[in-house]
Amino acid sequence: MAGGSGTRLWPLSRAGYPKQFLVLSGNSSLFQQAAERLAALAEPGLAVAAPLVVGNEEHRFLVLEQLREVRLTPGAVLLEPCGRNTAPAVTLAALQAALEGRDPILVVTPADQTVTDPAAFAAAMRQAARRAADGSLVVLGVTPDRPETGYGYIRSAGEVVQAFVEKPDLPTAQRYLSEGGYSWNAGMFVMRASSWLQALAEFRPDILAATEAAFAQRQQDSVFVRPDKTLFAAVPSESVDYAVMERCPGSAHPLAMVPLSAGWNDLGAWEAVWQVGEKDASGNVTRGDALLSNCRNTLVHAGSRLVAAVGVENVMVVETPDAVLVIDRARSQEVKAIVERLQKEGRGEQLLHRKVHRPWGWYDGIDHGERFQVKRIQVKPGASLSLQMHHHRAEHWIVVSGTAEVTVGDKTTLLSENQSTYIPLGEVHRLANPGKVPLEIIEVQSGSYLGEDDIVRYSDTYGRA
Repeated sequence: MAGGSGTRLWPLSRAGYPKQFLVLSGNSSLFQQAAERLAALAEPGLAVAAPLVVGNEEHRFLVLEQLREVRLTPGAVLLEPCGRNTAPAVTLAALQAALEGRDPILVVTPADQTVTDPAAFAAAMRQAARRAADGSLVVLGVTPDRPETGYGYIRSAGEVVQAFVEKPDLPTAQRYLSEGGYSWNAGMFVMRASSWLQALAEFRPDILAATEAAFAQRQQDSVFVRPDKTLFAAVPSESVDYAVMERCPGSAHPLAMVPLSAGWNDLGAWEAVWQVGEKDASGNVTRGDALLSNCRNTLVHAGSRLVAAVGVENVMVVETPDAVLVIDRARSQEVKAIVERLQKEGRGEQLLHRKVHRPWGWYDGIDHGERFQVKRIQVKPGASLSLQMHHHRAEHWIVVSGTAEVTVGDKTTLLSENQSTYIPLGEVHRLANPGKVPLEIIEVQSGSYLGEDDIVRYSDTYGRA
């Protein structure tokens, strides 16, 4: 499940490039780590099919590119036209997995979690898969190591789930930890596709019927599967827990819990990033070009420049090229309020980074002012932008490195390093990289309106025309 927006990890996580696609621990993104963990479950007698990814239409090329980087090919990428919570997301995956009469075991995991002990994770998941083979619904319960108030809990007696418990206050969480018998709810589930669909049919037949209707009218383009937009918008929004899991105890649908003790964390807020980070002798966690003096239990994430901190304690500083967050560690959950305010005010900092990834490469908005904008653009080898036109701006392109194939009107030319061209306002044009190394250019835009929505696409390799 890769459709979250990660608002509590702003400004690093944005709607257009949310936390699951970021490198927050290790050398790969959280999404890549999740995909690799599941692929590693294979062993004799336990085959692992190509992953099914449920995500946002706007992130479809990020999904493919990041899986390609770790040499994985998805079985399907199910694109939600709008977010309807986790129960419809799992139902889409179950319906896709059940095509052609199949009934595989689904290992359902969010794409934005981290695990420090992959071997323990694999052992728990294999145990859960064996348990799910007989028709049981299995939930993974994380063994708690602190009185955490940011997670829901599962009360159990061995494998028997007794109740799901909402996020507690601190005294209640401390009591859970001292009493025992409580686990964190990791939002990970293992079950046969048929077991999920049967349980949903009993407890929430409205969700099943609405999701089936949208899936039946799906469109498919290569690995992309698109449920009907109008019908999917009518699906009730509900979580897996509320729709099914909390209703299973005492019903005809067996529910079991498998304990997970694998250094799990959902990285839901900056406090969690500090928790899992490598700390110095004073409890500080740093990433990037950071200098700290006389600081304690502090997180500094420097994304684009030197960040220095002196004499601060229990503070988090997150720097990106276009925004800086400073927050008390104890209030890291409140970052969401800043994002909501940015959204209400129509500001772009909640949506996109200064550096924006596209299926053909990326662009970085390095400067802007009255009637002008400057971008640094990189195009992957063999990739091309759409054949397009702008109503309100002209463009100047300067090749920094690589070779550019430039189409302006009915004329196509090749430009090499230090050469440039001019795209008049209203002229149909395209930029492509015919070479084997990345193409990098500087683009200077000038005109009365410079928004990204001033694009008329005539043809596009990525289906955006």
